[in-house]
Amino acid sequence: MQEPGPRTVRFGQFELDLHSHELHKAGLRIKLQEKPFEVLAALLERPGEVITREELQKRLWPGDTFVDFDHSLNAAINRLREALGDTADNPRFIETLARRGYRFIAPVEIFPLFSLSATGPQSPAVARRHESWPAWLLAAVGLAALASLAYLVGKQSVQPRFPTFERLTFRRGTVQSARFAPDGRTVLYSAAWDGQPAQIYLAPLKSPQSLQLGLGDAHLLAVSSQGEMAVLLRPRSFVREIGIGTLARAPLAGGTPRELLENALYADWSADGSQLAVVRIEGSRCHLEFPLGKVLYETNGWVSHPRVSGDGRYVAFLDHPFRWDDKGSVMIVDSSGQSRTLSAGWVSVQGLNWAPRSEELWFTASKVGQGRGLYAVSLSGRQRLVYQQTGTLKLHDISLDGRVLLASDPLRTGMMVKGPGDTAERELSWHDLSRSTDLSNDGTTLLFTEYEDGPHYGTYLRRTDGSPPIRLGEGLSQQLSPDGKWALSIVRTPPAPLLLLPTGPGEAQRLQQHGINHVAAGWFPDGKRIVFAGSEPGRGERVYVQELAGGKPKPLTPEGVGLWSEPVSPDGKLIACVDSQQNLWLYPAEGSEGRRLPSMGEVSRPIGWSADSRALYVQGKRTPPARVYRFELATGRRTLWKEFQAPDPAGIVYLGSFVLSADARSYAYSYLHILSELYLVEGLR
Repeated sequence: MQEPGPRTVRFGQFELDLHSHELHKAGLRIKLQEKPFEVLAALLERPGEVITREELQKRLWPGDTFVDFDHSLNAAINRLREALGDTADNPRFIETLARRGYRFIAPVEIFPLFSLSATGPQSPAVARRHESWPAWLLAAVGLAALASLAYLVGKQSVQPRFPTFERLTFRRGTVQSARFAPDGRTVLYSAAWDGQPAQIYLAPLKSPQSLQLGLGDAHLLAVSSQGEMAVLLRPRSFVREIGIGTLARAPLAGGTPRELLENALYADWSADGSQLAVVRIEGSRCHLEFPLGKVLYETNGWVSHPRVSGDGRYVAFLDHPFRWDDKGSVMIVDSSGQSRTLSAGWVSVQGLNWAPRSEELWFTASKVGQGRGLYAVSLSGRQRLVYQQTGTLKLHDISLDGRVLLASDPLRTGMMVKGPGDTAERELSWHDLSRSTDLSNDGTTLLFTEYEDGPHYGTYLRRTDGSPPIRLGEGLSQQLSPDGKWALSIVRTPPAPLLLLPTGPGEAQRLQQHGINHVAAGWFPDGKRIVFAGSEPGRGERVYVQELAGGKPKPLTPEGVGLWSEPVSPDGKLIACVDSQQNLWLYPAEGSEGRRLPSMGEVSRPIGWSADSRALYVQGKRTPPARVYRFELATGRRTLWKEFQAPDPAGIVYLGSFVLSADARSYAYSYLHILSELYLVEGLR
């Protein structure tokens, strides 16, 4: 009897070629070492049956081979499960029977390939009939079969393979992050549904139901291979879903989280679940640490989406030069702190992960606007488009078997305004990404930034009566001059220059750089000086005062202190500042020690001054309902000024960028709206 010809065995999305010893997943070859392959082949020969450990020992290690059998077999099984994305606790393919052996439990299809030799036992009648055929007829039949097989294979190879999408979330709101659980059949995600605070949910695949884990206001950061979560507790939200909070570890099975450190933004586990890579704020700098306490990378901007490679050699991350702008680059850094850029020039880049068993990173990004697509880049810098559709995508996770968690994140940043004489707020957004930055003293003119205006954004002016806007120039708008004739703007291309844009006739002026990277800026009431926050090379952010007539900027604050909206008091004597811990400070404009204001019980941001310079208007939390308070400097008394609630709070990530007229009777603010849909995607490559 002749041995059977080559066969392909198919199970799930996998195909095993028993002739070439190759394993493929959705057409992609998966590296499989010799012993794990032999174990898989043995199990597939008798699917559904128990293959004892003794049988595997005789097959893999003959009697004259000396080996630590238990250790070697366990290692081969573990490597095989890793290649298949399988687990011992919740197996999809290989079931362990304690002290007995293993059983292949998934459905199996076996496809014999054409061979001119016999492929197994035949009845005598069949054998005799074949023997009676002429040799030329046998050859012709063989050639015809080969031609048919070649045609079918060729036809199949040129047919496009389209990815399949399975929707996982169905409520209205924003998905902040999502990860596969170690079993590969469950997804964990954090989301803010129906205007409520964010919660962490557990969702079995193939089920529309999600279980709330009951951790309170928490964001999911990562899930380890050992079944432990890294979570962000009590996050303080800034823009989009970005929050700064307390990093903690929490078991999937439940229990009280164990807090690790403050001022964290992101985290990721090493492949074995023993170490954490963490992004956190330290003073005016943003640090990437791996393991905890070892700084591999730091910046005055910010870092997002750290991902540890499977072998632990690299941490991949997204580097954003301007805080909290999602412009940026895809980078990697090794354990010695040597970093390099793989892909740059993205106007929006969010979401990052290593592709399974390859030296390739996948990420979602856009060169213009917010229409992010899914891209891949190799460690050598070779880049390709993986998937693109209309709208905005965000990559959350990739499983070991290549399945992808991808969100559709349509977003809109709009502006609401209440001008002089208005009885209600009105929408004054221009395109889809409009953010208010200043309101004229009389409340009739709004200065705003339009992010959909090109890679450097655009500074616009618009009357609050709804007249069409006027484009003043490029950059992020800052503040109108006291006489309304100029607008400050910052172009976010390092080192970020500061521009003076005329609101009427005239030419734009670029202020002397002095080697400073500008972050935020405002005017003094006399119109002859400006105040700005920025950083010099190798230094942290601080606040400076500069004469427009010339001269070098004078530092006003120590490093780690920056600006928010409307910084200078109407009398020109005080400047409202915010440190890296979100504490409010008042600094005398002429230069002396600052005074820290008492805590108001929640994160507070100065948004404007009273006309008499005796009080500050400050905003508390930025999620609905957003509250603005009046804070009396002399007494420390705080009273609620207004509360803002979106008509439809579902998907509102923040209400912010409040600006006031001189009498505080007119105002404007911005909102960010994201309605996410999370999908399980198969077939991307």
